Amino acid sequence: MSYLHCLPPSVEPRVSDHMPQIIDMIKQIVDNGFAYGVDGDVYFSVEKFPDYGRLSGRKLEDNRAGERVAIDSRKRNPADFALWKSAKEGEPFWESPWGPGRPGWHIECSAMSSVYLGYSFDIHGGGMDLMFPHHENEIVQSCAACCESNIRYWVHNGFVTINSEKMSKSLGNFFTIRQVIELYHPLALRLFLMGTHYRSPINYSDVLLESASERIFYIYQTLQDSQALLSEYGRANLKDSIPQDIVSCINDLQNSFVISMSDDLHTPVVLAALSDPLKTINDLLHTRKGKKRELRVESLAALEKTIKHVLTALGLMPSSYSEALHQLREKALKRVKFSETEVQQKIEERDMARKNKEYEKSDAIRKELAAVGIALMDSPEGTTWRPVVPTALQQEPVMAN
Repeated sequence: MSYLHCLPPSVEPRVSDHMPQIIDMIKQIVDNGFAYGVDGDVYFSVEKFPDYGRLSGRKLEDNRAGERVAIDSRKRNPADFALWKSAKEGEPFWESPWGPGRPGWHIECSAMSSVYLGYSFDIHGGGMDLMFPHHENEIVQSCAACCESNIRYWVHNGFVTINSEKMSKSLGNFFTIRQVIELYHPLALRLFLMGTHYRSPINYSDVLLESASERIFYIYQTLQDSQALLSEYGRANLKDSIPQDIVSCINDLQNSFVISMSDDLHTPVVLAALSDPLKTINDLLHTRKGKKRELRVESLAALEKTIKHVLTALGLMPSSYSEALHQLREKALKRVKFSETEVQQKIEERDMARKNKEYEKSDAIRKELAAVGIALMDSPEGTTWRPVVPTALQQEPVMAN
């Protein structure tokens, strides 16, 4: 998670350390008339809570009992759920007013969140599969314990799918983040995930990760090139003004960022909005017209500052552009099973072919490398390479630069 630039949680509570608080919440729910005990078990009575189902939009009569687990005839309603379960042989247990046992799944979350966040807080998240019954049950039991309980926003992320099928252990079609970042840079994976709105399912494929790797390499290379030029100028020498078209470009990115992130964290729109500012930087750096622009350096400084702000907010800002670019190249080489030395040998072989006017051989080497995801870049200073989507995969849809 650190590699993915995910901030660590402030608290990571354990259920076993909060048994008194869980038992106290269950007692409160029972005392308020929303739960009942049966043979050492305690059940929440959903019929006592008319708003049950308001999060998922499901009605009580829509719930068909017995589809996933056997019906417990001791329940007053088949939809009633356990707050406390009596001890069973071989299971851990704790003492309680209802006898030895353990808490139900849903009550653990309500009790621990109330300890650290209170009964009212801003955001509760989870996978879309948790909306019902887990989060639905959390809402009613928390409200039953405290009438002022309220959560302002519920956020549910879509699933990662493979060939449009949910990734899961039971299907055996899953792999771990650790396995993915063996071959792809963690921030390329983060960019890939942010390329789809968090509520939507995202289909995992090699071509999409290759595209994300190419895209993030392009971003960091652009910013490193800009930084290299800016380092030649002192801040004191820069003017305060920049051309109006650059101001408009910056304002468009800032407005898109604020509006899109305020609209339920619409990250794909923000990522798309980076395209124009990045293209403008490259024009200023590399085109004849751009190099002659008035206030060129000031424009680069302003554009870079705004892009860095957006990348930082998205958790995509590396500690060093050069280090990230080096790591992206290393991962690309690992994917194609090439060494840096072998790539340089191919470049030298191509240079020799070009000198000898063996253009078919030169083109063949370029195409051979492009097929596996290595693009050669010719310049007056020589030939370098960067990772790209392998041409063998380019028939599939990819993220646009």
